[in-house]
Amino acid sequence: MAFVKGAWRILVAIKDGLALLLLLLFFGALYAALSFSPKPAQKVGSGALLLDLDGSIVEQPAEVSAMALLSGSGPETKEYRLSDIVAALNAAKDDAKVKAVVLNLDGFAGGGQVAMARVGKALDGVRAAKKPVLAYATLYSDDSYQLAAHASEVWSDPLGGVAILGRGGSNLYYKGLIDKLGVNTHVYRVGTYKSFVEPYIRSEQSPEAKQANQALAGALWQNWQDDVAKARPKAKIAAYAADPLSAARATGGDIAKAALAAGLVDKLGDEAAFGARVAQVAGDSSSDKAGSFASIDLAAYVKAHKPSGDGQIGVLTVAGDIVDGEGGPGTAAGDTISDLLLTALDEKDLKALVVRVDSPGGSVMASEKIRGAILQAKAAGLPVVVSMANVAASGGYWVSTPGDVIFAEPDTITGSIGVFGIIPSFEGTLAKMGITTDGVRTTPLSGQPDVVGGTTPEFDQIMQLGVEDIYRRFVGLVARSRHKTPQQIDAIAQGRVWDGGTARQIGLVDRFGGLEDAIAEAARRAKLDPAKARAYAIEKKPDPFTEFVQSIAQREQEDATAPRDMLAMQAAAQRGWAMQAVSDVKALVTGAGIRADCLECRGYGAPKQQSAADGRGVMAMLAGLWR
Repeated sequence: MAFVKGAWRILVAIKDGLALLLLLLFFGALYAALSFSPKPAQKVGSGALLLDLDGSIVEQPAEVSAMALLSGSGPETKEYRLSDIVAALNAAKDDAKVKAVVLNLDGFAGGGQVAMARVGKALDGVRAAKKPVLAYATLYSDDSYQLAAHASEVWSDPLGGVAILGRGGSNLYYKGLIDKLGVNTHVYRVGTYKSFVEPYIRSEQSPEAKQANQALAGALWQNWQDDVAKARPKAKIAAYAADPLSAARATGGDIAKAALAAGLVDKLGDEAAFGARVAQVAGDSSSDKAGSFASIDLAAYVKAHKPSGDGQIGVLTVAGDIVDGEGGPGTAAGDTISDLLLTALDEKDLKALVVRVDSPGGSVMASEKIRGAILQAKAAGLPVVVSMANVAASGGYWVSTPGDVIFAEPDTITGSIGVFGIIPSFEGTLAKMGITTDGVRTTPLSGQPDVVGGTTPEFDQIMQLGVEDIYRRFVGLVARSRHKTPQQIDAIAQGRVWDGGTARQIGLVDRFGGLEDAIAEAARRAKLDPAKARAYAIEKKPDPFTEFVQSIAQREQEDATAPRDMLAMQAAAQRGWAMQAVSDVKALVTGAGIRADCLECRGYGAPKQQSAADGRGVMAMLAGLWR
C-alpha cells in the first residue's frame, strides 16, 4: 500500500510540474506577443543581392498558425511572394549598393511558368542596368532553368547538370480500385472537356480530354522554349530537350558536361568555386567560410524597400483552391475574401480595384460569394481590372467575370468553364462484407444522399438538373462579361482549358500584361496618374503573436531538401504521387458540393498550398456528404 501511495505522489508531482510548465510557457508566449512589435528595417549593406530560393514562389504565401509553428508541424519548405521578388529586383537595378544578383536555385521548388517569366523579365532589367546576374544549382529543372536562362553566368555542379522534362506527365486514375472496393461514384457534370471527375470513373483520359490537354501542354512548352531561347540564344535548348539521350551519350553519361556542350551552362564548379567567382564582382565576405561573398539578405532587402502599401488601388488576391467558409492567405476562402473586400471598401478611400487571380477553382458557392463582393465594388463606382497569374480557370474564371478588362499572360491557363458534382456511395463495399441496408421513406428524397444504401433516381436527376442550371448561369455570366451570346461562349466552354494566347484570340481575355500593367490600367480608368498610383493589398494581416513566432521560425528553419540528381528527382516524384493520391481521395469525400474546378491546371502552377474548409450552401447540404 505504501508503494501505491508513493507512486501516486510521484504521478501527482509530475502532473503539477507539467501544469506549471505549461502555464509558464503560456504566459511567456502571451507576454512576448503583447510586447512584440515588428523590428524596423535593418540596414542593408553592399554586395550581391542573394536570392537563395529554397522553396517555391507563390502569389500569396499560405498562412501558418502559430500553434503549427510551435509544434514543429509547419510547412517543410518556404514560400516567397512573387511581388516581393520582383520589387526587390526592380530596386536592385538602380541601387549602387547592389553589385550583382545571385540566384542559388539548389533548393528551388518552382512556381509556375507565368511567375518564372515575370521574375525573368525583372532579371533582364538588372542585366540591362549593367549588373551581372549569376545563377547556381547542382541540377536545374524546368522552372529553375527558366530563371537561370536570364542570368549572365550559369553555373552547375560537375555532378549535376540540366534535366529538362518539358510539359506533360501522368495523372492517377482510380476506376479499377473503386470497382474492386465496390464504391459507386455518382457523377453530375456539364462539359465535354470537364475531366476533373475522370480519375474516379475511367481508367484513362477520355479522347476529348487528351486532345485538349495535348494542345495545352504543347502551347505552354513552346512558350517555355521561346522564353529560354530569347533569354539565352546560345543555348541549344530545342535539340537538348528533344534528344537528351544523344546528349548524354556524347559525354559518356556526364550530364553536366552535356549541358556545358549544349551551351545551357557556362561554368562547371562546386558551390565554393561559384562563391569565389561572385566575390570577384561583389566583394569578399568577413566570413572565412569557403565560397562566401559579400551578400545582401533578400528578406532584409525586401523589408527595406517595401512601399507603404497605403495606396488607392486596391489589390485583392484570389490564390489557391476556392473553398467555402473562412481561411488564411494562400487559400481562396469565400467568406474571408469577400469580408476583406467589403471592409476595405468601407474603411479605405479606394479609387479602383485590381483582382489578382491564381486559382484552379473550387466551390461554386464560394466563387459566387467572391464575385458578389467584387460587384459591390463596381456598384460603388470603382473600375475593376482582373490580372490573371499562372492559373485562372473554372472558379478562377467565375470570379473574373466582373472585370472591366482582363489581363493575362501567354502562359496563363484559363477557361475550364464547366461544372460538376460527385458523390460516392458504399452499398457495394458493404455488401462485400455482408452488410445491407433497409428503411422507410416518406418522399423520394428521404435520407438522400444515402451514402450507405445508394442514391435514388430522383435524387440523381435533381442533382444533374442542378449542375446543368449552374452551368447555364456560368455561361451567362461569361457571355455578359465578354459581350457575346451564350451560344458563342458555350462553344468555347464545355470545361475546356485554354492557354493565355489562345484565350485572347477567342475573347476570354482582353490583353497581355502582368500585375503592374493591371494596376496602371486601373489607375487610368480611375483618372489617376499611373506613374504615381500606389497599391493597397487587401489581405488578412497576421496577428502579432503569429508574426512573432514566424520571425523565430524563419531563423530556425532549415534549408529545403531538394533533389540534386536524377535519382533524387525520381524519389521526389514518388512522394509527389503519394501526396496526390491522398489529395484525390480527400477531394472525393471532403470537397464542395458543386464545383467549378480544373484537373489539368494543377500541374502547371506553384506547388499546391494546403487548404481546408467545410462545404456549405443549398446544393452542398442537399448532397450532404462534403462535411
